[in-house]
Amino acid sequence: MNDILIISNYYPPEKGAAANRIEQLALKLDQNGYNVSVISPLPNYPKGELFPEYKGKFSVTEKIQNITLKRLWIYPSNSSNIFKRIVSTLSFSTTLFFYLLFLKTPKKVIVQSPPLLLSFTAIFALWIKRKKIILNVSDLWPTAAIELGVLKKNSISHKILVFIERFIYKKATHIFGQSNEIIAHIHSIFPEKKCFLYRNYPDHFIENNISEKYDSAEPIKLFYAGLLGVAQGVFELIQELNLENLNIELHIFGDGAEKDQIVNYLKEHPEQKIIFYGMLERNILHEKLKDLDIALIPLKTRIYGSVPSKIFEYTALGFPVLYFGGGEGENIVEENNLGWVAPVGNFEALNHSLKQISEVGKEEIQNRKKSIYLHAKSHFNLNEQMKQLIENDAF
Repeated sequence: MNDILIISNYYPPEKGAAANRIEQLALKLDQNGYNVSVISPLPNYPKGELFPEYKGKFSVTEKIQNITLKRLWIYPSNSSNIFKRIVSTLSFSTTLFFYLLFLKTPKKVIVQSPPLLLSFTAIFALWIKRKKIILNVSDLWPTAAIELGVLKKNSISHKILVFIERFIYKKATHIFGQSNEIIAHIHSIFPEKKCFLYRNYPDHFIENNISEKYDSAEPIKLFYAGLLGVAQGVFELIQELNLENLNIELHIFGDGAEKDQIVNYLKEHPEQKIIFYGMLERNILHEKLKDLDIALIPLKTRIYGSVPSKIFEYTALGFPVLYFGGGEGENIVEENNLGWVAPVGNFEALNHSLKQISEVGKEEIQNRKKSIYLHAKSHFNLNEQMKQLIENDAF
């Protein structure tokens, strides 16, 4: 049996795109004949506190869906205090380093990045032990931190993170990048480094999500589902939306740092046609979404290298998208005719797009759902992607 280990900062029962992405990778490798194990922290995301069933434990070993899970101790925190966040990352990184250094692990290891400090720790230990290291890069740090305004360019912190970034690229056997921009960035530093494009395609194509019945008298139901954090900028977005005279309402699902601000704002502005649900289990969420129409995918600023996995996830459910994030994601939406695009940060253009959507009407949106579903099924196919990667000796 071909053994392979995945190291990730997130894994279910934690919620969110990162945890879902790594679980999906693990399950697909298992389905293709690999003996898969995963090392991750004790579940604590997104609230920054250990899940009840893991409290009081230093480590837990489980087997779920044929995947062996080793969950290691972490000091959890989602505090806005940068020192507490660093301590949290360091706590798991330290535990992980000694685990990798002194305990037996498979020859092949996939390391998820970011977080950079975690991937640095893992790769340093694995490099010492001469493992085959496959680095899976989902976002470019520290580049993204500068674009989000949380890190100052050429500061000491920035220079340290650049050193770490170059170290992990150099020591990786080869690299997966979720976007062409990520691969271009890595090749600008290490031109000869072997890289593979690994999109965050979903493993679900649910045709019965597209109902043949709809009430044309109902408003068009736009929805956002995901992390309510700084990068997404949902709190600012809802303050800038102008839905007053449009046949549109917005439904929000999720949790994160901006949740309280969003809830308080909606309490103070009950006239807004915005409904907030909080975080739901993925299967329950997909059931709720059946009655909705268009997925809203925002980013606060254009982040080089970032392609939100929601583009692929929601088109696989048959939803047109309203994309408000710029970059490579914008190109994917336009080139594949997946919906509407508004330039990132341009709320006037976003409200103009909403006006266009309102005028399109429910019937036209319903017709688009079928064609988008069929396009996603043929073009965003995870099984085909995995087959090609395996044939090219990527694992």
